[in-house]
Amino acid sequence: METIASTWPTDCHAQLRQLMEELTSCHRCPRLVAWRQLVAEVKVKRFAQELYWGKPVPSFGDLDAQLLVLGLAPAAHGGNRTGRVFTGDRSGDWLYRALHRAGFASQPESLNLSDGLYLKDCYIAAVAHCAPPENKLLPSEVLNCHPYLVRELELLTRLKVVVALGKIAWDALLREPRFAMPKGTPKPKFGHGLVVDFPNGLYLVGSYHPSQQNTFTGKLTEPMFDAVFTQAKRILEGSKI
Repeated sequence: METIASTWPTDCHAQLRQLMEELTSCHRCPRLVAWRQLVAEVKVKRFAQELYWGKPVPSFGDLDAQLLVLGLAPAAHGGNRTGRVFTGDRSGDWLYRALHRAGFASQPESLNLSDGLYLKDCYIAAVAHCAPPENKLLPSEVLNCHPYLVRELELLTRLKVVVALGKIAWDALLREPRFAMPKGTPKPKFGHGLVVDFPNGLYLVGSYHPSQQNTFTGKLTEPMFDAVFTQAKRILEGSKI
């Protein structure tokens, strides 16, 4: 991503919005560009009559959020279709139900951009903003998209807790100076339900990603997922972990 232009507004909200506008025109990963456009053109039978978004999917949520949820990438027929992260697919069904039960989402489902959903004290981003083939990102694609996450972390000025959905999201966060462990302390390994508190007051919470691979096999259950967001809420409310 290019260096942020000097013409950018100084207000963090305006900068986040402009960042997302820039993101939606990104073409840095040829493989992902080709795939997201192919999926949007060919479609699948159940969505054959719908107009697909077919571009990088922007982050979504409360710009003053204290909670950040970091996912992997949009689903080919979810966010790549609807234009909103975790919207219109089964992973999103799980996520928004859990967020609603924890009080972070206005409703338990996210179907499309006009469904009325809004988030409260929560912002959802992704390691990569384009749908990858077979839901698998190349290391170079993760790195190409990483500057967007870096800038978001800078502009989410009230951020206190980050829930990392999966090891790739966990590792992406631990690359950032704000999530650096004290000198001589090894980086924490990813684990579901693991909570790491950093000297700067930030907390990182690990969770299995609500992918069908995890939810269909029982590796992730709804009570397990709810416990992650209950823990995040307790931290925000000042409870001890």
